Amino acid sequence: MNRVPHRIQSGTITLHAVTDGNPEKEPLVLVHGYPDNHHVWDRIVDELASDFYVVRYDVRGAGLSDKPARTRDYRLSELAGDLEAVVDQLLPGRSFHLAAHDWGSIQSWESVTSGPLRERILSYSSISGPCLDHVGHWFREQATDLRSGGTANVFRQLGSSWYVFLFQVPVLPETMWRLGLDRLWPGILRRYEGIADARFSELQKGDGMFGVKLYRANFLPRLLRPARRHAQCPVQLIIPKGDNYVGQQLFDRQVQWTGKLTRTEVDAPHWAPLTAPGAVAGAIREFAVVRGA
Repeated sequence: MNRVPHRIQSGTITLHAVTDGNPEKEPLVLVHGYPDNHHVWDRIVDELASDFYVVRYDVRGAGLSDKPARTRDYRLSELAGDLEAVVDQLLPGRSFHLAAHDWGSIQSWESVTSGPLRERILSYSSISGPCLDHVGHWFREQATDLRSGGTANVFRQLGSSWYVFLFQVPVLPETMWRLGLDRLWPGILRRYEGIADARFSELQKGDGMFGVKLYRANFLPRLLRPARRHAQCPVQLIIPKGDNYVGQQLFDRQVQWTGKLTRTEVDAPHWAPLTAPGAVAGAIREFAVVRGA
């Protein structure tokens, strides 16, 4: 496999990126979530590098990319600028397919629905990461829907998203990572997510500590003042049926925000790229070929 590392300048920070496969193939960009780095896609890349020119990178605050200290440097507008910097340097002038997981999906909606990359994205496969603006509208619609069970849906999702509120607490999440959560993390993944070969990484502490700034910089502003964001490209929701954090109810009205929407369920927990790479890669491949052509 032709794997090449890259250093990408995005404003004042530097990002670590990796490309795999033949540059002449159609590009596919992968964006990871929290508390991961680009290695969460390793098994997906093994499946897709023969079909696509695969680009992935460590988002700011993760892996080998720079880790800004200020919370405001993790706003969605900054993250969208990072994706733009990556594709402009590695895929200058080219259109590309986009797939993302968890926070990678949340931040990628920014580029899918607005900004200079919107016209270049051929298809978008989103795994367990709804647009925060869409979620804000969903909460408003569901909270007053007593007869159809909307209020119950809201409380159910709030229960699944307990960690979002924990991450708003100053210092506490960072302290947990400093005191050894990084050492415990592989065991948590093995026990609760079925990732049998989860291993300790020296990068895990930093990935966890700085990544909480993503939640603090974006969740409350977007949920309280949601914009109306519409996707132009075909969108696929890859929904892990055993996801303990992102409820399927969040996607029930997703079609109003997309011109073309496909729902694909996979028999996996939240970290589907690690536990069901064949199914996830197959869904991305089929959707990109059929919808993005």
